[in-house]
Formats: sequence, structure tokens, C-alpha cells
Amino acid sequence: MPMMAVYLLGMFILLYPSDKLTISCILSHLPYLILIDKIITMRSLLFLFFFVSQTLLASAQIKHVEPLDWWVGMKDPRLQIMINGPGIGSTLPVINYPGVHVIKVTKGDSENYLFIELEITPSTKPGKFAIQFTRNGAVTETILYTLHARKKDPLQFKGFNSEDVICLITPDRFANGDSSNDVVKGMREQKIARNEPGGRHGGDIRGLIDNLDYFSRMGYTAIWPQPLMENNMAAYSYHGYSITDHYKVDPRFGTLEEYKELSQKAKARGIKIIYDAVLNHIGAKHWWMEDLPFRDWINYADSMIITSHVRTVNQDPNASKYDRELMTRGWFVESMPDLNGANSFLSEYMIQNNIWLIETLELGGIRLDTYGYSIKPFLNDWSCRIMNEYPNFNLVGEEWSLNPLITSYWQKGKVNSDSNASCLGSVMDFPLQSALVEALKQKDRTIWGKGMNIVYEALANDFVYANPNSILVFGDNHDMDRIYTQLGNDLPLTQMAITLLLTVRGIPQLYYGTEVLLQNTENPGNHGYIRTDMPGGWTGDVANAFTGKGLSNDQLSMQRYTQGLLQWRKNNKIITSGKTLHFAPFNDVYVYFRYIGTEKVMVVLNRNEKAVTIDPVRFQEILLGNKNGKNVLTNELVSIDKPFQVAAKSALVLEIDPIR
Repeated sequence: MPMMAVYLLGMFILLYPSDKLTISCILSHLPYLILIDKIITMRSLLFLFFFVSQTLLASAQIKHVEPLDWWVGMKDPRLQIMINGPGIGSTLPVINYPGVHVIKVTKGDSENYLFIELEITPSTKPGKFAIQFTRNGAVTETILYTLHARKKDPLQFKGFNSEDVICLITPDRFANGDSSNDVVKGMREQKIARNEPGGRHGGDIRGLIDNLDYFSRMGYTAIWPQPLMENNMAAYSYHGYSITDHYKVDPRFGTLEEYKELSQKAKARGIKIIYDAVLNHIGAKHWWMEDLPFRDWINYADSMIITSHVRTVNQDPNASKYDRELMTRGWFVESMPDLNGANSFLSEYMIQNNIWLIETLELGGIRLDTYGYSIKPFLNDWSCRIMNEYPNFNLVGEEWSLNPLITSYWQKGKVNSDSNASCLGSVMDFPLQSALVEALKQKDRTIWGKGMNIVYEALANDFVYANPNSILVFGDNHDMDRIYTQLGNDLPLTQMAITLLLTVRGIPQLYYGTEVLLQNTENPGNHGYIRTDMPGGWTGDVANAFTGKGLSNDQLSMQRYTQGLLQWRKNNKIITSGKTLHFAPFNDVYVYFRYIGTEKVMVVLNRNEKAVTIDPVRFQEILLGNKNGKNVLTNELVSIDKPFQVAAKSALVLEIDPIR
């Protein structure tokens, strides 16, 4: 490039050093700069500087271009780009790039939005192309848009499955790896307050990265952090579910580059990253709320109405239209405006955002918050579009119902009376979670149908699921009391619960700190205490879960117990993909087997306050003469060809030796 052009380019960069759109615009004007070698007068130079700088100033008015970038070679060739900026709706976009075709241009109800629908043909090459915005035939704004080559084949995006154990994490409460981002100028919540249950405590992405080896040592194969995207709310912003920018990582958690680093370093350890998505609502301080793209972008935008939370209307053939609309259109809470999935531009925006995240972060799955609160066509389009693009991926939806007829409705392959067909691979097994806790903590277990019979009957309902082996099983999560608290701070009962979760059919999910008996017993139901800080995640913590320092004997015992089961479960095909045979409980003892052919694992759960004797005659239809079993945690051999004992309030997991 001629020296004069280099000089002029440098002037532009100095004038506009922090504006990415401006820099892109500079690059798009390089042909003009190169002409400088033919323009030798200072007058001409100043004229050119004025001309380009005016264009740059106009381009700087474009505030948002979303998705930020895209990829060639997608199965779905469509791409909707949302442009936001003052008066941008009155412009006409022009694109000249081989393989990129403008199909339709739509301005929003607000003059500050423009939606460009493109077709990216299979022959399109990766690269940057200019989008010029014209008024009355003159170019007023120009941006550069990037199309990337895909990093890997879509079939290589392997989602979480029954081979995995997922650790659910509240990032703000896990570990503070970078104290410099605890308070960020410009954010509405401006303080760190570890003594406040609803305040920010300072955990971040760097804290997750720093402790990936801990997850690996424990035996986890996937982690599910609560949302890490921007939540710029005035208070209670730590939990992540009030998103205010879908393409920006909350700076108090870190950066997009750190999120990518987390994913790559986790993958190197055989750990998948599950993204916590929210389609139903946003935070009240989302940048959209000051200027909605369309009047119907938000449900009840002018007169906020709270949802009824009556999720049964999705399946109830007798439900009124009034109740159905109130459920799916009402706001989740006052601070979370409800998104209108019936708006095709909003629907496309949200689906593309999730696909963008899958490609950008190389995700291993998505968990969808408040499933069923959005309308069915939107949910079905979301799930099927993603699974069509990534056939080996997986999605799990949160349907908080204790009725398996409600939860099973959403799973892929379920034949429903209303013909609703989803592509959701997994649902969360709230019915089993409730049954497990009730069975273990119940005091009067002599009545038929009580005690361990509750768990047995919950699992007997598997016939309503299209694929019970893909159900997400758990003992607690970020919205309910800690499992240790639910079970009365009883260590043996908590170990029994973890044993069932890690040996029963499905995909286990544990909440961070369960392995060190985190609890909220003195503050039941309080989310801030449920999401308590992980010991050792902050400099100066007296106890440290990552090293064991300062933990009580019970905490260390629980940690070793959980780690032993997690590591044993890894690559254990009998548990991860075997069939189940269970026996009706007797005297509050529940026995079930996982098996593949002649390979078997026997699980005995004894809820009694005293040891019980197990007579193997009851189980001969599957034991078939097997003589010994090996305790998977102690390696002790147990003779199972004669009566044997199981200790009080304990679980026994035996690998059955094949017949010699």
C-alpha cells in the first residue's frame, strides 16, 4: 500500500480505536485508500479524509449486528441478520459476495431495526463481505460480516448421554479465579457481598478453568454452568437467568475468549460443556426493552401479566384457551419479560443464537430453562432445527412436574394424543427425584406403598417414556433444598441417594458441593443459601473441597464415596447402557439389577435402621447360579449363593462374577 494511504489509515485507527464496526468499515474502504497514490495534492487528500470519516461516523451509529458472525457449510442455508442502529430501518442493504443471496429485507416496527434474510449456498467460501446500507442510492453505512469455515464436522458434536455424569454449577458461587473482574464499571450491580445470599460473590469462568482437574479427579464427564451471558440487572444478577445481552458474556464472569478456553480445556480432559439456555424470557434491563424491534416481541409488553405456572395446560385436552395463553404468554416474574415465540423474527433470532453458541463454544449439550412456558411450535422448531444440524447432539428440558405423564410428553419419540412431536432428547426426572427423597426420609414405612416402594413405583412408570435411558436423574438442583438438607443432614441416607442416582437408568446430574455435604438446613427454600459458596473457591477459605483441607470427617467420607462411584461408573457399559430388572421392595429393601447379557451389577438399598439378611433365592431368575459378587467400593467379595447381610441404612453395589 502506498505510504500516504498507510498514513491516512493510521489516522482513522487513532480516531476510532475501540469501535469494531468502525475498524471493519475502514477495511471495507481500503480500495479508496489505495487510490491515494494517484491523488497527490493535499486538497484531494483532505477531501478523501472528510469523505471516508463521514462514512465512518455514520457506520458507528450501528449498535448491534447479530449473530456476530456465521459459518459456511451449514445444513440450513438460511441466515437472519438483525441490524440495530438509529434509523437503520429506512436503509436498503446491498451485498455482493459469491454465494450469498439476499432473500428478504424486513424493517421492524421500530425504525431502528432491520432484518436481512440471506441464503448461504453450499459453494460459498469463508471470508468477509461488506454490507452496504443505502439511502436514496447513496451508501450511508458499511459493515464487514465474517463467514467462517466450520471447525469440525457437525456429526462430531457429541451431546451428553447416559455415559456421562453432569455437575451442575452456580458459577458465581463456585470459585473466584480472577478478582479483578469482581466489580465492573458500568454494570448496575456494583459490589461483591459474600455475606448476602442474593448478592454477587465473585465466582467466574477463570475459577471453573482453574478447577477442571478437580472435576476430572472426581469423575465428572460434563459440567453444566448456569447462564454466563450478561445479566446487567440492578440486583440479584448472579444467577444468570435474566439475560440482558445474548451475545455478550457477563464481564464479571469473564470474556467470550475465556468461555472458549473453558470449553477447549474441558474437552482436553474428556469433559463436555452444557449451555444453560433461556428461550422463554429475558431480564427487564435487556437492551431490547428500551426499543423493541416489533410491538409483539414481548408478550403483554404494555401491561405486564404474570404466568399462572399451570403447566398441565400443555397436555390437558380440556384446558381453556384463557388458561393456555396465560401460561405461555405471562411473565415468569416481574423482572423477566416474556418472549413471544410466535413472532417469527424473535423465534429465528433465538434459534440462531443457540446454534451460534454451539459452533462458537463447541458445546456438548444444551439444557433449556422453563421448558413448556414457551409455545409448542417454537419449542419444536428450536429442538428440531438444532438436532437436524447436529444429529449426535443432545438437549434436555426443564419440565418441573411430579407427574411422569407431563414430563414424558416432551421427549422425542413420544406418541401424544395431540400429535405434538418434539426433538428433545432428554427431560428432567422430577418424579423420581421427589420419590427418592420421600422414600428415604419417610418415618412410617410399614404401610404398603410407602418407604422404598415409592421409588420402585416411580421407576415402574418408565413405560410412559419414549426413551427412559436418556432421562436426566438428580437428587437436587439450584432451585431446591440441597439433598443433604432434604434428607435431614443424614450422611448414610445421602450416600444411598447418590448410589441410586449413579446406578439407575438415565443420565445422572449432581449439584456442585453435594460431595462435601453442602447444605441450607437453617435457611430452607432460600435460593441464596442453596447456592452456597464452594469451600476453597476463595482465598482465605478455612475449608477447601479441592484439597480436603479443613473438611469434617463426614465431608471427607462423602467425597471419597462419591468419587469412588463416579470413577467406577466411567466406561461401565452395564450401568451406562444396560437393561434394568428390579424387584418389588420387601421389608423396606429395594433390589435391582443392571445387566448386559450375562454381565450383571446388583444394587441393594437397605433403608432399615438395622442390618438385614438378603436371601438370594428371590433373585434366581437373574442370578442363575452366580456365586460371588465384588463390592465396587471396597473390592470385598460377597458370597451370593447363600444369605448375606447388608448394613443398616446403606447401599451395596456388587459386580456379579460370571459363572465359573
